[in-house]
Amino acid sequence: MPQRSVQHIGPFALTRTLAWLRLCAIAGQSVAVLVCAWWMQLQIPLLPLLLGIGLLAVFSVFAAWRLSQPWPLREWEAVGHIAADTLVLGYLLYFTGGASNPFITLLLVPIALSAAALSARAILAVAGLAGLAYVILLYWHVPLPMPMHDGEPGRFSLHVAGMGVNFVISALLLGFFISRLAHVLRLQQLEVQRVRERALRDEGILAIATQAAGAAHELNTPLSTMRTLLPELRREHAGDTTLAEDLELLEGQVDRCRTILREMVAFGKAQLSQEPERLSVADFVHGCVERFQLLRPEAELAVTLDEATSRSVLRTPPGLRHALLNLLNNAADASATRHSHMVALQVSSDAKWLQLSVRDHGPGFAATGEPSPLGHSQKQSGLGIGLALAEATAERLDGELVARNTEHGAEMCLRLPLTVIAEK
Repeated sequence: MPQRSVQHIGPFALTRTLAWLRLCAIAGQSVAVLVCAWWMQLQIPLLPLLLGIGLLAVFSVFAAWRLSQPWPLREWEAVGHIAADTLVLGYLLYFTGGASNPFITLLLVPIALSAAALSARAILAVAGLAGLAYVILLYWHVPLPMPMHDGEPGRFSLHVAGMGVNFVISALLLGFFISRLAHVLRLQQLEVQRVRERALRDEGILAIATQAAGAAHELNTPLSTMRTLLPELRREHAGDTTLAEDLELLEGQVDRCRTILREMVAFGKAQLSQEPERLSVADFVHGCVERFQLLRPEAELAVTLDEATSRSVLRTPPGLRHALLNLLNNAADASATRHSHMVALQVSSDAKWLQLSVRDHGPGFAATGEPSPLGHSQKQSGLGIGLALAEATAERLDGELVARNTEHGAEMCLRLPLTVIAEK
């Protein structure tokens, strides 16, 4: 899978949520102040209140700029943003009745949000800040004036109406923004699960690679012995034509095994050096096709490559060629199960992706539509590592391997971002 921008639960997620909440607070506070001053005719200090809302708007611009910066946002910065919001809210409540204002409970909203994203020490700091603001507003505040025509019942009904509005606002804010944080938490859990699965798969691949390296080292000696003895046997039995042909075939197979071992060593050195090979898409595809036809001469490979894509120059990593060969080999095996030799390779590109699609004429994938996990194969003679290696290569290049069934069989699409593999 391609890497996604998954935001983990933490200071950045909380600060981004506070940024949206701050915009809602600016709009709501502006409407509330104007309604109280112009419609309800309350004698509130309009200029100081608008000044406080203006300061919150200025801080909102700063917070938006800070969130766009590349350096990480620390926990103390998130607490600082909450402190600024609490300070402005306390300032507004000071001029509108203090703790007797029904909107005093909005001081609890930052505590509820920080509880899902910050450490226990930071939550205690936020709670202490809100508690301190409440205590100050309890004793020091400007009384909220009432309409001149209303008596004590009017004061109570106005307070009840304010409590009702506050309840609706608090419910909407907490419901919406906590659900956003919970969504981020679920994405984080899914990402952790994917990382764990990739780690287990890579551990299995590493074990297989270790065994392959040991086997390659051990095979070199018997292959060298066979390569020395086979020419002598051919000379001793030069009169036996049938045996000579068989010995010649065996000698060719031994040379092929030695070539494969040398390529394994060369591939390992290239993988360690991390030096990509620079060549055009046409040359890369041509090299893979030649190698595949040597390995599977019986396969009928149809290649589709448009001219614009063929001219693109790639920084080809060492594992990409082997990933494509694995897909082609699996496609040939799948087609063979239905007595077909047809395999199709389609290479295309757009503004962002290079796509290598391999189609077969086999039975397709199971009902899940997903390839088999590492160590499990749908083929009787398969080892179950070809697709796992191709998928690991795709993920290492920030790409993805997509499996789907087609009308005639299955298709494996290796999608790679041009920003990673294209020559700049």
